[in-house]
Amino acid sequence: MSTDTGAKSDEFSGRLGLIFATIGAAIGTGNIWRFPRMVGANGGGSFLIPWLIFLFLWSVPLIIAEFALGKRSRTGTVGTFRIFAGNKFAWMGLWTAWISTAIGFYYAVVTGWCLNYFQTAIRGGLGSEVDTAEVWNSFLQDRTEVIAFQFLAVVITMAAIWKGAKAIEKVNVTLMVSLFILLFSALFLSFVMDLKDGTLDGFVYMFSIQPGYLSQPETWINGLSQSAWSCSAGMGMAITYSVYMRKDEDTTLNAATMCLANNSISIIAGLTVMMAVFSVSDDPLGAVSGGSSAITFLVLPEVFAQAPGGPIIQLAMVTMFFLALSFAALTSMISTVELCVRNFVDHGIERQKAVGFTTIAIFLFGLPSAAVWIKMDEDTGVAFPQFLEVQDHIWGYGLMFSGLFIAYSIWKYGWNQYREWQYDNEISGFNFREYLDHGVSPFRDDFINTGDNDWWIGRWWDYIMYLGFPVMFSILILSYFSDMLLNVDDPWNPSNPNGISIILLFWGVTAGLFIGMNKYVLVNRIVPTTSLEWKPSGFMQILYFPYSLFYWIITFLSGNYELEPRPLYRNVPEGAEAPIDKLPGGQDPYIVQIGSPIPHTFVNEYGETVVHTLSNVEAEIA
Repeated sequence: MSTDTGAKSDEFSGRLGLIFATIGAAIGTGNIWRFPRMVGANGGGSFLIPWLIFLFLWSVPLIIAEFALGKRSRTGTVGTFRIFAGNKFAWMGLWTAWISTAIGFYYAVVTGWCLNYFQTAIRGGLGSEVDTAEVWNSFLQDRTEVIAFQFLAVVITMAAIWKGAKAIEKVNVTLMVSLFILLFSALFLSFVMDLKDGTLDGFVYMFSIQPGYLSQPETWINGLSQSAWSCSAGMGMAITYSVYMRKDEDTTLNAATMCLANNSISIIAGLTVMMAVFSVSDDPLGAVSGGSSAITFLVLPEVFAQAPGGPIIQLAMVTMFFLALSFAALTSMISTVELCVRNFVDHGIERQKAVGFTTIAIFLFGLPSAAVWIKMDEDTGVAFPQFLEVQDHIWGYGLMFSGLFIAYSIWKYGWNQYREWQYDNEISGFNFREYLDHGVSPFRDDFINTGDNDWWIGRWWDYIMYLGFPVMFSILILSYFSDMLLNVDDPWNPSNPNGISIILLFWGVTAGLFIGMNKYVLVNRIVPTTSLEWKPSGFMQILYFPYSLFYWIITFLSGNYELEPRPLYRNVPEGAEAPIDKLPGGQDPYIVQIGSPIPHTFVNEYGETVVHTLSNVEAEIA
């Protein structure tokens, strides 16, 4: 057994780096093209009301929870759930990591689209005389070109995270500052476009409230989903980046700053698109709400090509927009890959190896989204990537369960604290009032309202996490499936890519696999009692992997193995100690700081020196 990873703890240089990194994780293409579409389709300012309400009812409370969990556990998602929810629930952390990584499979393809459109724009390929539908169709159907830009997106992401937290910090600061400048410049030009007829129609529509939309459930559901997805609430991104927090970082203030900055970018992007579209389109609402791909890659190039000021301004508008879109996509890709890498590093894998493995996997598993099921819509004559849309259909809404699992880890901690209080005070049974006092508030008191935070959180946070969150989750999932039942043809057909069955199948198989891996892979590791005798050399090494895989399968099925606890290495920067013994599972000797040795033996209560086997560790923790 390896007793030392040879690695060192890593951290951001300060609050600014953390804020820019987390803002970069939250801000993605959805802020720039999905948000304007939601505004256009849901009554302009009417949509902003539920969107802002759910910012404080869903996104901010959940991000606060993620920051607190990651800062205290000092591990990625798998380790965080192992520590807070217990060893049996480490698979929830793997689910969270997988969902975000699976989104990265096709998000790398979308990032490649953005990079391609930027280079096309700067070459003048999106001018006023260009058929944007033909540009889109020819690009999407050229699988070699799509894969080439997907590969470029992956390579840029790999380079950004190769050196760890400080490299991620520098890249995000550069990209986000550039993004702000680009969006404000585009906003100014859009304002000029909308002002030319003296009406500012787009600006007015953006903030005008139409009461009829507020009575429609769809408006509220869309507001909740946009806030949740846009802020990356429940994705595990905040858990990952909080691992690199310094001890004195204010988790609540950082969470609020991240979410408010994300919403501000959405407002800027929404105004930019709405004012530009309203200034040149005869049917602005139809253009804005015509679908994500339509507005981004078909409508907006045509809109910017009509900007006043001649070809130079038009070129500047379309170039700035797609460069900003590329920057937003890249910052989200960085956080997606880093989330996966962090979990590998936590389990003793060298960072560079983890980065290489993750980026290769994202590229390979993203190939189907780039090249499979590229269909042509017979009604519009526009190509669309059906496989990619199916993946977004499956994994995008899987994020709801990630958020639920994060809430569960908090509920579990509170329940354990309540039972411990009962034990200490020799109280049996269940009393709801006592549970509220000693089971609901402990997480907030122990990990949020600490000396590091200037903004203290009251009981309102408890009500949201314990009552409001499961209600909102239930509404989201029920509305999602109800919408499919009402609007999708043959929704229960497993071959229907837009149906319910395919979602439940993918979710069920994935969850079952991860639950099965929990004991044998995540928390423990299999140690064969027989050795692998064949050691190939030269060309024959190519056969070693399938041979060793077959060997491990036979070993597992035959039972010729022992289980050994899997070490978990915590990233604890200097001066940022978070005592593990104060947490559930804190007595686990296999959870140590990066660079520290794993103890092979310990002295039990009888003064005996005992080897750390699985049974002994379980007995010690119990």
